[in-house]
Amino acid sequence: MEINTPTKSIGLKVKIKVKGEHTLAGIRQAVFEKLHEAEQRYGVRFSIEATLYIRPSNGFGADTVPRRRNGEPIKCLYSTGPYTPAAEEYDA
Repeated sequence: MEINTPTKSIGLKVKIKVKGEHTLAGIRQAVFEKLHEAEQRYGVRFSIEATLYIRPSNGFGADTVPRRRNGEPIKCLYSTGPYTPAAEEYDA
């Protein structure tokens, strides 16, 4: 018996889109709510990766460019996952 196990997933990607201009706190809440809906309503428990794109603005509908101290535009912020408290890793 042969079991076909693909080495690379070609699974479905689910887009979460937040329309309109919002504070980052508002976007964070909207994304949280949609992720919660994916868990509760559709049974999604894990994701291989996630990419979030934001379009920075000045609060009045005009685009802005966030920059590093040296003036270079910020194009990407990387994360290896959420912060894990040391207490969770402590093995008593």
